[in-house]
Amino acid sequence: MSIRALIVDDEPLARTGVRQLAEPLEDVTIVGEAADGSEAVQEIKRQEPDLVFLDVQMPEMSGLEVVREVGVEAMPLTIFVTAYDQYALEAFEAHALDYLLKPIEEARFEEALERARQQLRRVEADTLNRQLRGVLREYADEDQEGGIERFTVRSRDRIYFVDAEDVQWIESEGDYVALHDGEEAHLVRKTMKKLEEQLDSAQFLRVHRSYIVNVEYIDELRPLDHGTYQLRMASGTPLKTSRGYSDNIDALLDATG
Repeated sequence: MSIRALIVDDEPLARTGVRQLAEPLEDVTIVGEAADGSEAVQEIKRQEPDLVFLDVQMPEMSGLEVVREVGVEAMPLTIFVTAYDQYALEAFEAHALDYLLKPIEEARFEEALERARQQLRRVEADTLNRQLRGVLREYADEDQEGGIERFTVRSRDRIYFVDAEDVQWIESEGDYVALHDGEEAHLVRKTMKKLEEQLDSAQFLRVHRSYIVNVEYIDELRPLDHGTYQLRMASGTPLKTSRGYSDNIDALLDATG
């Protein structure tokens, strides 16, 4: 299998860096470069590459605007490239096939390429389309229905993902939140207010100024006094609700009969 790749970045050195990493690979052929979003749209339509290395933050037309202009149905497999910042990471929490942080490390580049190979071998086009639609929703259409499906967690030496469905409860830690999956806690830089807005309200419930719970993992709910409750999560963790969020608990009880 030969992968025809297009490099899109407004920085010449960044394009050169990707090319130098890709050219030694026998199964990758660089079919062109684009220095801005408009040129990228033209080259994608003209070259019809299998894979695009697409810079997110370009002047005049961003990488996500390129996707919109080309159209999700016509967009090739895409690996996003970005300088690290939290805003960019938040955009990819749920839906990116993969992305590379500048400066790109060789091992991380090879990992992304291997994922692209696997995707090109076995994943049907509609799966990619759903991923790209999700990226556009997260990045530019936050008022649409749906919620975070996957969290991006940045640790000292790596970036990894936690599926939202695996998170039992979420705890406020100042400017961070701790995602508890029953075994460990994963810190993500995000406020509880912002997170509550982005999560699927049918699955995640705010029960306290410091807690959001995944209703699928509530094993027991005991009434206390003054409209408060004691929750026991599937992990065995007890959480006490607050009166300020009693309406949420009442709505949950009404929904479950």
